[in-house]
Parts: sequence; structure tokens; C-alpha cells
Amino acid sequence: MGVLAVFALRGAETARTPYLGVTIFEREAARIVKIDLRTPGLRFALTPPSGSREAVRETTLAFLEKTGAQIALNAHFFEPFPSQDTECNLIGLAVADGIKYSDFEKPRQSYALVPNAPALVIGKENQASIVQAGFDGTARVAVAGSAQVISGGRVTIPVYGVDLEPGGPAGYGPEKSWYDVRTSRTLIGLSEDRSSLFLMTAEKMPVREAAAMLAEYFGVFDALNLDGGGSTTLAMRNPETGAAETLFGTGRAVCSSLAVFAPAR
Repeated sequence: MGVLAVFALRGAETARTPYLGVTIFEREAARIVKIDLRTPGLRFALTPPSGSREAVRETTLAFLEKTGAQIALNAHFFEPFPSQDTECNLIGLAVADGIKYSDFEKPRQSYALVPNAPALVIGKENQASIVQAGFDGTARVAVAGSAQVISGGRVTIPVYGVDLEPGGPAGYGPEKSWYDVRTSRTLIGLSEDRSSLFLMTAEKMPVREAAAMLAEYFGVFDALNLDGGGSTTLAMRNPETGAAETLFGTGRAVCSSLAVFAPAR
């Protein structure tokens, strides 16, 4: 079978293996990329620091093209937003090529983002874990989101009055959670043994539903919710033509993207 061979799984899911160690699943309105972190030659990169703030905005597809990576996913929430500014600050821990250029913090969007949200770190040998504020270890790459939405295999949505403050542009609160809005979502997670990394994009899906899909059908043990809505983008280099393609998303310029460099089959 060819490198883009597609096969059915459980009747409601298809999968393809475009690169060594990389499997892309399509299930309902979601695409899930499973990456075997034990794959020889596999490596990761995050948008590096640049500009007068922390980074310069660009599309995830442009980052894929520029770096020559095989897969790319949008990553951090950022500010100012909404804004036409091309330069931006990332929200939460960010490490690119071993350089930390954004730290844990309390975001202004406290109706959606928890203070000092956890981050997923990947080391030089592709060892990966989710870390909390105060982390003082080393990492080659680190990506932070709004909150940890799978913890120990259980869906864990932040609670207003405990983790989140009511408010925001739509009056979010206990009766109207930002996490229950049906919009595009981006999640990143790990298997229990931390040997597999999962990247997820989903259309018109509450975070709770997206997290439940990862935990139930893919065995994701811990996961973070990354920037979503118009930022949600999954891009891939076609293994047969070499062309960079958007698999999901509208192509908003974002503050950071995570690139995956995977060996050819």
C-alpha cells in the first residue's frame, strides 16, 4: 500500500500514515495526528522569538513552508488580540530551540485561560511531559495553552469561581462556559507512557467533547487546550508532491506554531 493509503477504523474513522511515526486519523469533524516519539530522526521546533515583542505573526502554513517541516499546528494564545499588529506576545511558557522567551503568567483573558496554565515540554531526545508553574528543568520546545483538559485519562474542564473568572465579551460564567462554545479547537496531548504525542484540530466542537474523544478513542492520558477559533490550523507537506497543504483551518496569522520534522517512509 502507498504512503497515503487509507483504511477504515471502527466504521467511523479513517487513518493514513504519510510519514514514519506519523498517523493521521479523521473522525467526525476532527483530525488527530498521532506521533510516535520513539521514531528515529523525529524532531520538533517552535516559532522562534523575533521582533520588538516576543514573536512576529505568520500563518501556520507559512511556518511549515519556511522550516521545511512535514507537519505544523498552531500553538499559543497571544496578545494583543483582536489586533492587526504583526508583532505579538505569547501567553504562557514558550521555549524554542532550548531558549525560553515567554514564562508562566496570569492572562488577561481569565474567563478562558487559567493562571499559570500548564505547558507541554519536549526534550532533546523527544521525551515529553506536561509541567506546572515553577518548572525549572530543560526543554527543547515548550507549548502552553488555556488549561489542562485531560488529566490522568479524565476530562478536566476549568470551573468558574475556582479556576476561571466570569466575564469576557460574551459574559462567560458557570451557566455559559467558554469551554462549551461550539467553535474550532486545537488540543495537544500525550499517551500514558508518554511515547505518543497527539495533535488535534476539530470543527464546531466544545472543548469537553474534543477532550472526551481524545481520551475515549485514542487513549490520551494528559492534554492541553491550545488557541482555537480562527487560529486553529493543521498543515502538512504532501509526501508525494512536496507541496505544503492546509488540512484544517482558515489560515489566520498566529503568534506561534509547532513544527514536526518526520522521516519519509
